[in-house]
Amino acid sequence: MAEIYQSDWIARWALYRPNHIAVEEAESGRTLTYAQLNRAGNALSAHLVMDHGLAQGDRIVILAENCLEYVAFFAAAQKTGVILVPLNYRLAGPEIAYLIENADPKLIIVEDKFRHLLESLPPDHSRQIFPLSAPQRLIETHKDTPGEPFSGVNIHEDDPIFILYTSGTTGFPKGAIYSWKMLVWNSFNTSISLILNTESRTINCMPPFHTGGWNVLLTPFLHHGAYTCLMKKFDAKRTLELLEEKAATLFMAVPTMLKMIADEPGFTKADFGPLMYLIVGGEPMPIPLIEKWDQQGVPVRQGYGLTEVGPNLFSLHQDDAMSKKGSIGRSNFYVQTRIVDDTGQELPPDIPGELLLKGPMVTPGYWRNEAATQQNITDGWFHTGDIVREDPDHYFYVVDRIKNMFISGGENVYPAEIERVLVTHPEVAAVAVIGVPDQQWGEVGFAFVQPGSSDLNEETILAYCKTQLAKFKVPKYISLVDQIPKNDTGKVDKRLLSQWAQEKNNL
Repeated sequence: MAEIYQSDWIARWALYRPNHIAVEEAESGRTLTYAQLNRAGNALSAHLVMDHGLAQGDRIVILAENCLEYVAFFAAAQKTGVILVPLNYRLAGPEIAYLIENADPKLIIVEDKFRHLLESLPPDHSRQIFPLSAPQRLIETHKDTPGEPFSGVNIHEDDPIFILYTSGTTGFPKGAIYSWKMLVWNSFNTSISLILNTESRTINCMPPFHTGGWNVLLTPFLHHGAYTCLMKKFDAKRTLELLEEKAATLFMAVPTMLKMIADEPGFTKADFGPLMYLIVGGEPMPIPLIEKWDQQGVPVRQGYGLTEVGPNLFSLHQDDAMSKKGSIGRSNFYVQTRIVDDTGQELPPDIPGELLLKGPMVTPGYWRNEAATQQNITDGWFHTGDIVREDPDHYFYVVDRIKNMFISGGENVYPAEIERVLVTHPEVAAVAVIGVPDQQWGEVGFAFVQPGSSDLNEETILAYCKTQLAKFKVPKYISLVDQIPKNDTGKVDKRLLSQWAQEKNNL
């Protein structure tokens, strides 16, 4: 039988450190101590169960920026066993509608500024939709009022705490189940790899619909009774100020963010004080940028993670940042690794192959998608789709991606998603999308479109993309071509497209 977990972290910290601030909102200055967070979680749990009829395993979709209410819902999920489904508010309405239909939530909580994203949602009277202001009022009312503790449910190790949607190579997002076992063991891996305790402090500017926003630092910090300052959205100047004001000891961001902070006029004068190092993920950090932060007394720890595994899987110690340039480091304590060829045979050091991962932090599978689960997990080993090599010192290096994906500003973008949307335009005959280098965002999309009508132009295609896709998925470059090139096997010739992109834009 699956192990039953002690799930109520917040209640434990309310007992051990009741007056210690758990979370603070950067913009409003609102705070919740662990005692207040626990009381809010109890009140919210009772409200969800008694007033909304939610039960263990029911889904709650949330469309909102980082806020105290998000963390209160996490506290309630620990007590009730409901599943949180944070959705990406940067997506277009039709994309949101698809995800909601797939998640099949009983309750949708939406911030007013994102209410328009629900306009594409078909009517369903079984779904309850409430503004974020409703739980906000409830939390403010009960955070300082002693109430009855909520009698929590039994949590089993593979029960989901989150469903986190990731873009898919088939063009349709998949809901990765993030289980209680993953949550606990990711925290263990994080605390062994990093210096993390009750005195740790961080600024969280990662969005709440990413595993990075929840599970790189926020949930390990909540597990360890630490302090987190939440930013509703990233702002380079304000982040730089907060790192000083809040005396952050750890900070996680993607290289695009770190470059924008480093480009701020006040960067060279900043006093980072207790900030021990940066945690970098999402994409490799350029060496000059590592050096720029290092000159300010802040070393860099690069890493590697996946929504479906961890996400804290590999870490390059700051002392090795220069001697092992380009490495993602060694695997974390409870992470098992294999590097295999196309036949599944394990490869010797320095020979590139696909990275497979195993351990208690691997997802049980994808939400209502058994085919994708079986395709990606074999005998407990998760197939990452990434080509890596391991040197004789057991440092890992990402060589390439099997999956046809590029990373734009830390966001994973799959060309298949863009292609699937573009071919629905009545005047598009065929399309192929690739990722190309970009100075600001790392990579951006380049769409090659074969017109089905002489009336089609780049402006029309761009306007169509903007109505159907999230902003970060909209191609920066669009080129009309007579025909999409194919190779000898009949597949799109991506190598030739890359050559065309370089010729057309001097990339």
